[in-house]
Formats: sequence, C-alpha cells, structure tokens
Amino acid sequence: MLLSVVIPVYNERKTIGEVVRRIEALDQDKEIIIADDCSTDGTRDLLKNYEKLDGFKIIYLPRNKGKGSAVRAAFERVEGEIIVIQDADLEYNPKDIPLMLEPIIDGRADVVYGSRVARGTHSALFFLAFVANRLLTILNNILHGLNLTDMETGYKAFRKTVLDSLTFKCDCFGWDVEFTGKVARKKFRIFEVPISYSGRDYSEGKKINWKDGVAAIWFIFRFRFFD
Repeated sequence: MLLSVVIPVYNERKTIGEVVRRIEALDQDKEIIIADDCSTDGTRDLLKNYEKLDGFKIIYLPRNKGKGSAVRAAFERVEGEIIVIQDADLEYNPKDIPLMLEPIIDGRADVVYGSRVARGTHSALFFLAFVANRLLTILNNILHGLNLTDMETGYKAFRKTVLDSLTFKCDCFGWDVEFTGKVARKKFRIFEVPISYSGRDYSEGKKINWKDGVAAIWFIFRFRFFD
C-alpha cells in the first residue's frame, strides 16, 4: 500500500532536512511530496537536493498564499492510497505516522486525526492557544455532531477516496477547518489517535496567531452552512 506524505513548507530551512530524514526511515512504501509556498529563507535551495531522488516530488509555488494553497498543489500529484499531512516544523514527529495509519488499514476509519490533547506525550500548549483550540473544536463539534478533541491539529491521514470526493478552496490555515467541515458533511468515518507534540513559540518560527483564530470562527460557519 503506497503512502503519500504531503509536506507543505514555508521558511523551514532549519527543520525540513530532519523531517525528511525521519520520514525516509519509516518502514513503509511511500512517496514524499513537498510543496514549497514561496520560501525566502533558503528552504528552496535545500529542496533542490531532493528533486532527482526516487520517491520525491518537489513543487515550487510562485507566490506565498498559505498552507491550503500548498496542500492543494501537492494533492494534484498524489498517487498513494493513503495520504498523510506532515508539517515541516517538527512540531509533529513522523514516528507517529504508523499510529495514524493503523485505523485506516484496519478498516475502522476513512480519516484519522492526530490529537495533541488526547492521552500522549507532548510539550505544554500555550494557554491561550490551548483555550482557543478547545473553543473552536467545541463549536465545530456542536455544528457537525462530532466529538473531536483537536480539530486544528496539523496531523491528518485519510484515504485517497476521501480526497477524490472533495474539492477544497482555502489557501490559508483555514484549510484545516474546511477539511473537517467537508469530511463531516460527507459522513466519513473519523478516528482520533493520541500523538506526541513539541510546540514552538513565535521566537522559534511559529506562524499562526490570534487573527487566524478569529478567522477560523468564520470558516467553521462557512463550511458548515455555505460552502
């Protein structure tokens, strides 16, 4: 079973090499699709090292538009039966990918979320980030009848058939909300597994801020009722 690991990346020169190394170490038939969202810190120079390697697909976007734009570009190149979204910043450890795949391979799920707040090993989330994530997740659960613990997690795995049945529009971080809304409305089987998590602060390059949280409220309603 071929696994497609999709890595959206923007200005992650310090971590992208280690992320790729850990993914390559997995005992899994896989392809690695890296979509660079117009990085300016030298990330693109590093990605050139992978261009001619077997099992790699490197995409260079002409403009910085956001995570949603990067993952959508990568989805156009996917060939695997299962897709995993892997952020490039090492907040999520690729060693957890087998845990993400298990419910899908076993036939229990179509979509799997890696939860940072379920039982697992993780660094403490910043208080405001934790509260905002919980409130957004609860709001989303109410509107969609779900019982997720971590809607905004960057770690998501799903069958290729799920991808083929959906159309995405978001260019920004709102893509995570769009994905949840659309898989919920399609009644796909959603599963959560606890994952390890090592959060960064803004001095280390974290990019999401309070404005993204406010925008997420609109996206939750938009992708529940309008889009």
